[in-house]
Amino acid sequence: MKNFLTTAAVLVLMVSCTKKETSSANNRTDSIKIVDSINAARTKINDSITSKNRFKDFSGTHKFTHNLIKNPGSVNFLKINGEADHYHISGNITSGKNNLKIKGFMAVVSDKYMNFTGEITQHIPENDGGKPYTRKGTKTFMSKDGGKTFRLQDMVNGSGFVDYIDIHF
Repeated sequence: MKNFLTTAAVLVLMVSCTKKETSSANNRTDSIKIVDSINAARTKINDSITSKNRFKDFSGTHKFTHNLIKNPGSVNFLKINGEADHYHISGNITSGKNNLKIKGFMAVVSDKYMNFTGEITQHIPENDGGKPYTRKGTKTFMSKDGGKTFRLQDMVNGSGFVDYIDIHF
């Protein structure tokens, strides 16, 4: 009886250790191809969604004003390809000895708000003895008139006075 059990155990081990069919490797390769094609389709769909604006397109040149500078200037919005509601912006206002320059990146985050990251430098001789004042970093522009005008919310300048810096659309 011991020989019979030993023989049976050896046979079971031999059967369980024999090489299986190679079709599982082919199935694995096919499933990898299917997953890759699904991922490619998803990527294409996601890229098309992220490149479309969710809000109004602000591309182009717009009126740019400052309450202490007599004449208006202009600011140019250049859409960043492949990114929704993101723009490179640059512009200036000059009137006599007064001037204001803006340069950076603008992200439209809602119908009422835009986030600007960059530099806004103003030189107005009647403020702070004529020293230039620079705002750096991320600043918010907000609209209270339905998107016709966006005003910088960091209004207090280096002299402690209020500046109204507006972009008109």
